[in-house]
Amino acid sequence: MERERWGSRLGVILAVAGSAVGLGNFLRFPVQAVRNGGGAFMIPYFISLFLLGIPLMWIEWTIGRFGGGFGHGTAPGIFQSLWRKNKFIKYFGVIGIFGPIVIFIYYTYIESWLLAYTFFPLRSDFSQISTKDQMIAFLQGYQGVVKNEYFLSILPAYLFFIITFALNLTVVYYGIKRGIERVCKIAMPTLFIFALILVIRVLTLKNEANPDWSPLNGLGFLWNPDFSSLKDAKVWLSAAGQIFFTLSVGIGVILTYASYLTKEDDVLLSGLTSASTNEFAEVILGGSIVIPAAFVFFGPSGIKEVADQGAFNLGFITMPLILKSLPFGKLFEILWFFLLFLAGLTSSISLCQPAIAFLEDEFNLSKKGSVLIFGIVCFLLSHLSVLFLSKGVVDELDFWGGTFALVVFATVETILFSWVFGIEKAWEEMHSGSDITLPKFYKFIIKYITPLFLICILLFWTVQYAIPTFLLRGISQGNLPFVLMTRIILIIIFIALCILVKISWSKKGERFET
Repeated sequence: MERERWGSRLGVILAVAGSAVGLGNFLRFPVQAVRNGGGAFMIPYFISLFLLGIPLMWIEWTIGRFGGGFGHGTAPGIFQSLWRKNKFIKYFGVIGIFGPIVIFIYYTYIESWLLAYTFFPLRSDFSQISTKDQMIAFLQGYQGVVKNEYFLSILPAYLFFIITFALNLTVVYYGIKRGIERVCKIAMPTLFIFALILVIRVLTLKNEANPDWSPLNGLGFLWNPDFSSLKDAKVWLSAAGQIFFTLSVGIGVILTYASYLTKEDDVLLSGLTSASTNEFAEVILGGSIVIPAAFVFFGPSGIKEVADQGAFNLGFITMPLILKSLPFGKLFEILWFFLLFLAGLTSSISLCQPAIAFLEDEFNLSKKGSVLIFGIVCFLLSHLSVLFLSKGVVDELDFWGGTFALVVFATVETILFSWVFGIEKAWEEMHSGSDITLPKFYKFIIKYITPLFLICILLFWTVQYAIPTFLLRGISQGNLPFVLMTRIILIIIFIALCILVKISWSKKGERFET
């Protein structure tokens, strides 16, 4: 069965950029910058981008295309194609399917809130909310955490979840070209237009009572450097973590997307373009909406409290309160939440593809069968987030699927690409079909600096946090049974994926000799 292909270079660039552009660009990034030295945070941020993010982007585009030449669209087969003599390396590649599944089963539920909140400004009770406590009560009622005057049950949230989940499956059912590429070609330009409208509106805000609380001073608050923060190792780790988060590297998604390229497709320029698109969305657009708007309303002292509330409260509580106080506030609220929903959708559909591609490529299942199996399994698993949201389950899923798995996977693939596959062969493969030539110092960076950077991150985490994390320290007694249950389920998922990889190889045998 012939594998799918992208319809155009623009399509794959927008799809990869769509995978990267998500909630982190508009919510997580400005909070991280304010918390970690403002403008000074951009120093480790851009160092991490050039030494970690862009090299990993190129590595994943290259090995994805290489593995696709052997008919593999996921990390187990791609890793095996890079190290043919090692019979166990494919099991490390399981992380590249495991991570996206784990993220998907909670991310889609949060994404569904954004779809719901796109319509909530049309509700009279939501329009009348004027305080932070009321907005928190509305959100908690919607989540089913409490019953109140806004919601009597979790049913509305569950209905929006089903709609969002079905929408994701519908897109991936239509495949790479007719599904993912078509949606991203519409969603990404729409997202950028909405973001630009919000940026323009925010930059024209005024506070008549406090003229110094201006958007420009808000930008100054965000970007004025506190260079003393550079002495703190956690600032550097936060910057590296944000680069991982924002570029969608280390998940396994880019490998799968790149596997649908041909040998003649340019991975260097395409990878650089998609990364640049994401950085524009994050640094220019994401940095020009939330913090300047909050600064105008809360001032220099209040903005620190806003940042300490975290990205989640910023998106669902603070920003709606700000926007609803403006002329045509309902319109800007709808734009805000639909912007975030589009960013979430282009990311979540990318999380579906590794598992679906694995079933198609390794078991010769049809698209319909692969999507059906993936949908049933993930729908059931998603109820961990739906039913136990307030029990620490989402934090547990986010850590193992969206943080730890990313760093481990990126470390393995970088060493495999640079040292096992070989940097000379890797360099030649990267430039195959390329319209640009990389500076030779990037060969040194990819072989030495990037893997060393990743190993240091792993070692730092191991020394500081491994024992407390594995021993479940810091988790409340009320949440402990739910967190333990989640870990057991994650272990079962990982083992099941390893068994599936073993079965697929037993049925087809080694496929790299031809």
